Amino acid sequence: MADKIPIIATGRVSENAKRTLDIVKKFVEERCIPADPVFAAQIDQGGDRWDHHPSVIDDLKAEAKKLGIWNMFLAKGHYKESPGFTNLEYGLMAEQLGKSRTASEAVNCAAPDTGNMEVLAKYGNEAQKKQWLQPLLDGHIRSAFLMTEPDVASSDATNIQLSMKKDGNDWILNGQKWWSSGAGDPRCKIYIVMGKSDPGNKDPYKQQSVILVPANTPGIKIERMLSVYGYDDAPHGHGHITFKNVRVPASNMVLGPGRGFEIIQGRLGPGRIHHAMRTIGAAEKALEWMLMRINDPKKTPFGKQLKEHGVILEWVAKSRIEIDAARLVVLNAAIKIDELGAKGALKEIAEAKVLVPQMALTVIDRAVQSFGGAGVCQDTPLANMWAQIRTLRLADGPDEVHLQQMGRNENKRGQEVTANILKQADTTKQMLAKYNVGLRHIGPKSKL
Repeated sequence: MADKIPIIATGRVSENAKRTLDIVKKFVEERCIPADPVFAAQIDQGGDRWDHHPSVIDDLKAEAKKLGIWNMFLAKGHYKESPGFTNLEYGLMAEQLGKSRTASEAVNCAAPDTGNMEVLAKYGNEAQKKQWLQPLLDGHIRSAFLMTEPDVASSDATNIQLSMKKDGNDWILNGQKWWSSGAGDPRCKIYIVMGKSDPGNKDPYKQQSVILVPANTPGIKIERMLSVYGYDDAPHGHGHITFKNVRVPASNMVLGPGRGFEIIQGRLGPGRIHHAMRTIGAAEKALEWMLMRINDPKKTPFGKQLKEHGVILEWVAKSRIEIDAARLVVLNAAIKIDELGAKGALKEIAEAKVLVPQMALTVIDRAVQSFGGAGVCQDTPLANMWAQIRTLRLADGPDEVHLQQMGRNENKRGQEVTANILKQADTTKQMLAKYNVGLRHIGPKSKL
């Protein structure tokens, strides 16, 4: 696997990371991908898809621990709990994890737990870490992140309305959340909840707080589980949850009241890149399935195998180019995070967040098209992959929010580039006169 690392990144990957990458790839290919159908079959056992989790996961987790592939996402130099890999090195591993439904959880690198563990590791106090971070790091429990709300435009987090009111040594929570991913799992024991604790604050970015809420706290009700294009994602699930006079100790507040924006930005930056890393792997898997299909000797439309039709080979070539190009964008963002932190890599993170899901959806769609009817049913993983990755254009902020910010920042160069182009035009005018030649190419009319 080490020979597949892009040449521009090779020198930044340690020998230990290269060995681990080989172990991860072998584990995913030989254990996790074959286990994916078993996982789905075990969910269907019994009458309730939400009251148990597939035992195959526990077996895979035990194997992963023995292999030493566990919690690789905690970046070297950023967390004392880190196993010692950089974001770049983990990015290469996460690509492999993205090929399997079970792989990320099997190595304790699954969302939303990864982001939640980062929050606790970076912002939690020692008591919070002992109670919640350590069980999560050990893979004994799972968690959910509750931010999005159904009645407001949650793409603008200042709109969050869940009420947090101080009452003695407690905070009282009232409101509702949805797309609370992970809340359906019976192992989910802790919610990381963002709410409005100081609505009167003149600074709209200091009105929100983040608090730790045990999932079994009285007053919490899971109203329903939301589906993603018809998939319920059991047992993980996406809950619509209501809070009615939910009393939480003030000691559960993370970092302090009014620090919510600071926390979620710290959480969502790495989370966006994690999604992008895994999505590269999903796109590779879709391409693999397409290659299998077009080389099937039984599929001979109009007397030729699919691979003999020019448009199909064009799909393959375009997919290869697009995956490889997107990978470089992701790894560039990972390197920037390693060197400058998430705040110093905002542009690169946003580029990866927007580009990679769109690329993967295009590649998956080509694979679906090559399979025909089989591509949209349960006989291949493609339909489910498309549904899951389509959500990434919304998760952690819709594409349009990131594009607007990137466009605004890029446009700041407008005056500078205009002045440079006009200066070049003036130089051209002087050179035309010097060489006594007429103008053949029209530059900016204001100068020429």
